[in-house]
Amino acid sequence: MTEVVTFRAEDDCYHKLSDDPYETETNWWSWNVPGRKLGGWIHTPYYPNRKTVTWRIFVWGPDGYDPARMGYYRKVEEAPMPDNPDLRDITFPGGGYSLKMLEPGMKYHLQYEDEARDFALDFVFEGAHPPRRFEPGEPPFLQTPHYDQLGRITGTLRLRGEDIALDCWSVRDRTWGPRGGPYAQSRKQSYADDLERVLRPGGARWREIERERGRGRIQYIFGHADGQSGFLGFVRPQDGDAEGWSPMNGGYLLRDGAYGSLDKAKSRMRCFRSPETGWCTHMQVEFTDLEGRTLAAEGMAVSRMSEAGYGTNQLMRWDFDGKVGWGEDQDVWNGPHFLRMLDALRATR
Repeated sequence: MTEVVTFRAEDDCYHKLSDDPYETETNWWSWNVPGRKLGGWIHTPYYPNRKTVTWRIFVWGPDGYDPARMGYYRKVEEAPMPDNPDLRDITFPGGGYSLKMLEPGMKYHLQYEDEARDFALDFVFEGAHPPRRFEPGEPPFLQTPHYDQLGRITGTLRLRGEDIALDCWSVRDRTWGPRGGPYAQSRKQSYADDLERVLRPGGARWREIERERGRGRIQYIFGHADGQSGFLGFVRPQDGDAEGWSPMNGGYLLRDGAYGSLDKAKSRMRCFRSPETGWCTHMQVEFTDLEGRTLAAEGMAVSRMSEAGYGTNQLMRWDFDGKVGWGEDQDVWNGPHFLRMLDALRATR
């Protein structure tokens, strides 16, 4: 990796950003329990110029996808943060989790407990490799630094009073820069009609709607069988074709412990959606990295969560190279766009 995208020890800390009121810095952690079809998140955006933090912790599984029915869901918004918080050793306000860096860039201990719900987390994340930064200028993070890191999670999840062992491979990420407000708006000019938003018209009408430009659509997928094999990629549906294949960028292919950045001209994904829910049920992916190495995988969604009823985070079972891997599909939509796609998917004529 070039120097500009190399992880530095100070990247474990909060960064000194501008005085923009929309400055945001996140830390995100994911895990899974395949035998129980459980997926889980910790996600925490910090707003340094408002001196507040919002954190979410949730676990989903086959018992329900919405916050009221999933295994666990808690969100605390805009909790006041102390001056000069140290992300290397912190307990987040409002009853939040603790995070302690054990080894710069590589090893971290996280703990959380909600006695009222008989829920707790206690795990160590140990990176399989140094964090991987995106090259500047790549969507969806055109101006916002971002890195991903594969790691092994070991510890315990207590869910409804039951202690469940955590031992999985999953991903964490960090992002810092302005987001929300005006930064969430498309910079593209208005279109005369929706069809003008489509780069390559044709094919199934629901797929055509799915790839309309200027809608903020993105899918983020990853899957790993172990610390030596797997993949991660950002999918660009708005740049896709009439057959449903969408290119990927900003990711990697992991083979035999060696990472390669994706060749975005040769890496692609095609998803298939349920006409009942509109959510992705399975997908095909084809990867080529800049070294010319290839990988093809097929993924099946085994459980999911949806906070608002349209976009989803899904636990995915992946088949590739004779192995079974696990990971996620994060399918991001705005509400009106999703409903138009779903109406087309449900159409009977």
